[in-house]
Amino acid sequence: MTEVHSNHVLGGINMNSAGKVDLDDGIGWKSKLKIPPKDQRIKTSDVTDTRGNEFEEFCLKRELLMGIFEKGWEKPSPIQEASIPIALSGKDILARAKNGTGKTGAYCIPVLEQIDPKKDFIQALVVVPTRELALQTSQICIELAKHMDIKVMVTTGGTNLRDDIMRIYQKVHIIIATPGRILDLMDKNVANMDNCRILVLDEADKLLSQDFKGMLDHLILRLPKERQILLYSATFPLTVKQFMEKHLKEPYEINLMEELTLKGVTQYYAFVQERQKVHCLNTLFSKLQINQSIIFCNSTQRVELLAKKITELGYCCYYIHAKMAQAHRNRVFHDFRNGLCRNLVCSDLFTRGIDVQAVNVVINFDFPKMAETYLHRIGRSGRFGHLGIAINLITFDDRFALHRIEQELGTEIKPIPKVIDPALYVAKSLEDHQAIEDAINASK
Repeated sequence: MTEVHSNHVLGGINMNSAGKVDLDDGIGWKSKLKIPPKDQRIKTSDVTDTRGNEFEEFCLKRELLMGIFEKGWEKPSPIQEASIPIALSGKDILARAKNGTGKTGAYCIPVLEQIDPKKDFIQALVVVPTRELALQTSQICIELAKHMDIKVMVTTGGTNLRDDIMRIYQKVHIIIATPGRILDLMDKNVANMDNCRILVLDEADKLLSQDFKGMLDHLILRLPKERQILLYSATFPLTVKQFMEKHLKEPYEINLMEELTLKGVTQYYAFVQERQKVHCLNTLFSKLQINQSIIFCNSTQRVELLAKKITELGYCCYYIHAKMAQAHRNRVFHDFRNGLCRNLVCSDLFTRGIDVQAVNVVINFDFPKMAETYLHRIGRSGRFGHLGIAINLITFDDRFALHRIEQELGTEIKPIPKVIDPALYVAKSLEDHQAIEDAINASK
């Protein structure tokens, strides 16, 4: 019979061989962490409506808990609370949750927990639809794993393939990738997926759209038959249902989408002529208390033209779209996220999963045709339960699309008032709670 000498960690607290808490080592570890200042902004029930679980209750490794707390994450959001324990049990998951409610943490935490850093092969693959989202997800994963000896690699199209091949021959445990590039590496027999037993599909509705037709089926053929698939999607089109029935084994379904739009985002429209749009935008800039704003156009050409106009008006403005060189896109994304510029003009490239917490205003300079596009655009504001506004510049030709999108999303887009109450989108701290509640109630 083997004698047990080593302590083991349960929920971040050391337990000795008798099953008792080891007080010498278990107490005080949290006090030594470099935890960022507490976020004092009010949060909506999108992220606070939980059963009250703590991260320690998920029986995670101490090193992972350290990364979670040093990231500034205090308590699990509803999607994290619902999916982390199920993912840790090894079951397939089909999860629907609003953008901006903590989905990345919901899958990164159980993936990191299940990685064995001593084994030198790829153990998990996270697939996302855009390069920017891949970079953002890998950054979050790296930060969470900062105290673990886990190697995370990001690989996307538009970067040097030879560099990726060199990196993948080093030690890699988790790959975060866009579909085309990871398939390329698999087909070249560079990315060996024989032991990759966890597949995460984020923004699955987009991954299963015509843009990536057939790619996921091809990718799954290269994975072991015994695998776990974690599928996250804000919307649930027929393609997702068909994929689920084909590839997921008795998946645990999570649906936190009783309503589609974020509670903290108030939506307005301004009825304007096309030639009045720039003047209207100028007026909004002068009247609103913008922390950071994202302004959407329907074409790459209009993105560049509008960015030029905004700069001529004297405002700091970046722009980003799919036809730009990848290195340029990365630089713009990085600098905007770090707060180097207040306004960003972009195409729908930037609607998926991109998380810039400081954004409190989204403006649809061009109104979208599809409800799904509208939903993802306005979801760039009011991230993680915070407050924001979405303003839509509506022309005569947009009036039917406006009404249809309201109906499809079951939401209300109100006429813009002369003065927008700052309490609806400028949340200084918890002390503003009553003013915010009063403003939201008065606007209904």
